[in-house]
Amino acid sequence: MRNVIIEKPISDNFNVPLSPLPIKRPLLMIGHGTRDQNGREVFMEFVETYQKLDQSRPVIPCFLELTQPTIAQGVDFCVQKGYNEISALPILLFAARHNKFDVTNELDRTRLKYPQVKFHYGRHFGINPSILNLWQQRLTNLDTAEYNPQKISREQTVLLFVGRGSSDPDANGDVAKFARILWEGSDYQTVETCFIGISHPRLEEGFRRALLYQPKRIIVLPYFLFMGALMKKIFRITQEYQELHQNIQIDCLPEMGIQPELFQLIREREIETQLGEVKMNCEMCKFRLNALENQDSHSHDHGHSHDHNENSHDHGHNHDHITWQDPYVQPEAYHQRIWQTP
Repeated sequence: MRNVIIEKPISDNFNVPLSPLPIKRPLLMIGHGTRDQNGREVFMEFVETYQKLDQSRPVIPCFLELTQPTIAQGVDFCVQKGYNEISALPILLFAARHNKFDVTNELDRTRLKYPQVKFHYGRHFGINPSILNLWQQRLTNLDTAEYNPQKISREQTVLLFVGRGSSDPDANGDVAKFARILWEGSDYQTVETCFIGISHPRLEEGFRRALLYQPKRIIVLPYFLFMGALMKKIFRITQEYQELHQNIQIDCLPEMGIQPELFQLIREREIETQLGEVKMNCEMCKFRLNALENQDSHSHDHGHSHDHNENSHDHGHNHDHITWQDPYVQPEAYHQRIWQTP
């Protein structure tokens, strides 16, 4: 497959430092589910690896649909082991219908069978710095001679960000938001957001839009956790466009797979369920990230205000002699300063 990169996931012999759990409570790790046997096996391996990192409580894999074990079967296992409190984590990227309604509805059904059981439902992955860093590292890897022998610059490259697609506009909006955050400061010519299913624009339209920029290179970034039928479809369509446009280098990154960053994020989510914490989505705030980078310890109270209102700045000076300039006139300068704090 010309110019398509398929990396093997990291799954063996790596150590992931994890914070200790306050409570030894069983954890249901709930995947979406897939008819693709390879996709199912990768998820099961993912859960097994997380269990091996901490054997202090059971970690049970289950799926919302399409394959087994089901959520109900996972709850059955916990009850049979004598547990009456269970943590449940949706191993999902964004908060769409599955996360908001379908998983919780399945848990509600098990309450009818086991009214004594108390569930502690956790957050989806969301837009998170560790996942952002994972993709930034992969994109940096694509700049090396091994993957970029022609030394095509990022300014001549279009990033094509591919989400799964959802019937929930909130989830689709988060896909576009993550794509934008990844592009900010990257020096790529632009980023186009598209989807492989349900939502529009589809991947084919994404390629059409990317080609309008007349790039020398297109990097396809499938925003997926695991291998499955849709990932294979993305690879196939990417290969078709490479054959049609052999004058353009088209690279396709793999799914995230089994990565240390994801286990650390899951541990954060698991601890949240145990402590009953509800956090605002401040994880990607550049003011917070800058403070964390420059201080050994920083408390980011989620009752805070970022003080973006007009009274929080000193506007007593005179603006009469200031000439406004479009900050995007010089894209390189824009990318260099976008993640800097004032």
